Amino acid sequence: MNCCARWKRRQIATHYQPANAHKHDRLGTTTMDFLESLLTRSFTSQDSVLHVGGKSITWLANRYGTPLFVYDRDAMDEKLNALRGVLPQCDIYYPVKANPNLAILRHFVLRGCGLETASGGEFIQALAAGCAPERIFMSGPGKTDNDLELALTGNVGEIHVDSPNEAARIAAICARLGIRGRVAIRVNPTGEPGGGWAGGGGKPAPFGVDEETLDSLVQVVSSTSAFDFRGIHMFVGKETLDCTVLVSRFRKAIQIARRVVSKTGRPLQTIDFGGGLGIPHFAGEAELDLHGLAEQMAVLMDEVHNDPAFQGTRFVIEPGRFLIGEAGIYVARIVDIKQSRGKKFLILDGGMNHHLAAGNLGHAIKRNYPVALLEKLDHEPEEHVEVVGPLCTPLDTLGRNLKLPKAEIGQLVGILQSGAYARSASPLGFLSHNTPVEVWIDRGEDFLIRSRGCAEDFMRDVSVPQRLQAAGAAPQ
Repeated sequence: MNCCARWKRRQIATHYQPANAHKHDRLGTTTMDFLESLLTRSFTSQDSVLHVGGKSITWLANRYGTPLFVYDRDAMDEKLNALRGVLPQCDIYYPVKANPNLAILRHFVLRGCGLETASGGEFIQALAAGCAPERIFMSGPGKTDNDLELALTGNVGEIHVDSPNEAARIAAICARLGIRGRVAIRVNPTGEPGGGWAGGGGKPAPFGVDEETLDSLVQVVSSTSAFDFRGIHMFVGKETLDCTVLVSRFRKAIQIARRVVSKTGRPLQTIDFGGGLGIPHFAGEAELDLHGLAEQMAVLMDEVHNDPAFQGTRFVIEPGRFLIGEAGIYVARIVDIKQSRGKKFLILDGGMNHHLAAGNLGHAIKRNYPVALLEKLDHEPEEHVEVVGPLCTPLDTLGRNLKLPKAEIGQLVGILQSGAYARSASPLGFLSHNTPVEVWIDRGEDFLIRSRGCAEDFMRDVSVPQRLQAAGAAPQ
């Protein structure tokens, strides 16, 4: 049975608001609606248990153990198909940093996506996924000479230059190797109409070249014989859920591109709009309006369609979180329940070492990711709890002041919206816990796509000097 018919607006985690009752009711309902919409959109339930791609989460946890990440292919495809439907003008590149699992990379390559990398390691993974090197970009600050040489000798599609110094280093490597490098310039733009760039937009940033200094670098790059200058890449900062803000960013890229074309005298081959397509993580956040995005983007593309400055130009977007965020769920098991001075703690076998983003580390305002008791989806919320991991730090908190059904040791807790920037962006080595498995659900079949780590993993890349190995050796 589809979970929409069973949950009845009551059974998933709500954020308790101790303020006035009216505000509590309003926010509580909003939170429950939000969580229910996430669960019903991508998953189903049967007998109060979450199912992913037809597989019971209890069965998956028993088969593969906990903690684990579960990814649903159908949810990814739904997002990709939707995006291609509303932005047919754009070539989609999946950013490897969002989730670098090889199975996920291979899936997007088979679906016709390019891959955006930010290191030599990601470039190697992109090649291993079967991506043609011409369909790979490399961007990011602090690219080493080894990164650059690996990409250049590997025939990378484009290297996106982040500074004049980096341009000089790329030129020197190209001259030494006797090759011509395909490059674009990443731009940190000035202020954005309708909203801030959250890290760009007139603020100092290590990402890209300030728009104010762009002309001088364009002159250097476009006149250097070692370069095939292809275009620009916009640094956009964090994701947005406002389609008008998103299109204003695209329009800004078009304005900058026109300026570059006026300097070079020829159309650009690539305009990379960057990422920026968000997904809702918290109650009160609305989904990105894809219909509005399609309408506004169509207007923008009509404006450039017959413009000689964009004849033959390829428009690129890099939506990582949008493509895969909702397709993933982090699952951990309750190993202990304890009371401490009026608070109840559910202690899980995994925590911020696997899912740093859910722990809100570095955020002054702590907001809960969507959390659910995955085997009690039909049960009434009845207790307020803290959901914490196994680490010896108060930072290891995955849910604060949540209202959940009554929990028991051994039951499963799930954190939704966990497909992107979760496992790969977390301190997996902290306290030497085993790393979590990753499971791929593909049309009713389940596949292990990353094995669980073991204690021996932490010993493989370390060594002890001989003098320390001698029994009874004293420091000299």
